[in-house]
Amino acid sequence: MPFAEILPLMMIGAFFLLLLGGVPVAICLAVTGFVFGYIGFGPVLFNLIPARMFGVVTNYTLLALPLFIFMGIMLEKSKIAEDLLDVIGLAMGGLRGGMALAIVLVGVLMGAASGVVGATVVTMGLIALGPFLNRGYNKAIASGVICASGTLGQIIPPSLVLILLADIMGESVGTLFAAALIPGLILSGLFVLFILGLGVFAPKMVPAFPPEERALYSGGDIALKLLKVVVPPLSLIFLVLGSIIGGIAAPTEAASMGAFGSLVLAALYGRLNLSVLKDAVKSAFVTSAMVFFILVMSQPFGLAFRGLGGERLVQDAFAMVPGGLNGQLLFLMLILFVLGFFLEWIEISYIALPLFIPIFQSAGVDMAWVAILVAVNLQTSFLTPPFGWALFFLKGVAPPELKTSDIYKGVIPFIGLQLIGLALVFCFPALATWLPNAIGW
Repeated sequence: MPFAEILPLMMIGAFFLLLLGGVPVAICLAVTGFVFGYIGFGPVLFNLIPARMFGVVTNYTLLALPLFIFMGIMLEKSKIAEDLLDVIGLAMGGLRGGMALAIVLVGVLMGAASGVVGATVVTMGLIALGPFLNRGYNKAIASGVICASGTLGQIIPPSLVLILLADIMGESVGTLFAAALIPGLILSGLFVLFILGLGVFAPKMVPAFPPEERALYSGGDIALKLLKVVVPPLSLIFLVLGSIIGGIAAPTEAASMGAFGSLVLAALYGRLNLSVLKDAVKSAFVTSAMVFFILVMSQPFGLAFRGLGGERLVQDAFAMVPGGLNGQLLFLMLILFVLGFFLEWIEISYIALPLFIPIFQSAGVDMAWVAILVAVNLQTSFLTPPFGWALFFLKGVAPPELKTSDIYKGVIPFIGLQLIGLALVFCFPALATWLPNAIGW
């Protein structure tokens, strides 16, 4: 094999070596991109990179990312998410597994409010893990429910993953938001059915609230609490998503409306003060900077890899996969699933996907369907041991008696449920394509 054809393979190998050596992902991308690009092209590469980086930082759609991040963090810092969990948990406390069902519903609401997985998992871990264990829940099930529900922000709009996938795949954000809505609800429904099944067949693992605790509140009190606590953030979510999916506002405009709405909600609840605002702004800046630094540093990597012929090598490899387009798509899902054990979704999206997507675009495959398959798959990567980020987030706030092995055991059934959800979307593409087509996207 000529040296020029070995370079892209060496580039991938060098990237993983640096990554395994503990070098931050953005630095790995930049170093391998610049070094191998210089070897292959010389100084010419440096003339092309500024325009690519400028394109990222001036992308109007990507401006929605920090705004949605701020929206979610403000809801978390102002304790609105904590109120949601308390009230919904109380309303469902009479059911076996009722508190776990509340976690799933709050995961859906928080996912729809921001799409920031780390904030959701940490918030629910801090609020719910202690009460779960105190009420006799199985440690593994409690851990699995929190981790899995926290990752629903990956697929429930306005997911940050979907915004980036829209940019990578050349689809509108509104189309992907509409396409993700039904699969996201199906996935949430699978979680609910699993918990209800545990309540029937293994009630000791998911006990109901103690009767004496439920007796402290009348039905009217609970209904009033639901009205006060659940309706305002739910209205904000519908306003933001409805304006995007309905074509009334661009994603960035809707995100700014959502960010402002989160401030209004915090003020209405009497929790908006300088300390909360400073914490929310700082956290949003840090998270946004991390995302954009990776996006910018992925540009020299992608430019060098394509220029060295890496894309052609990938296409040749895909051509050898049996089963035609379906076989190639299944092969892509397998690659993404395996990469999810080692890489975060941002790196997978901006390193791996651009290599594979042109194959399906040239074949005329519906890219909205492919995007939802990818999003569900990337969501699974948050749960897969040993490097699933949701597992790290929960372990960071877990009490000492909760072992890492408990968390690993707890997420296994939810990984299986997510793979079932992935299989459903693969076998029935209309689950992703019906709604965008129905509303004319």
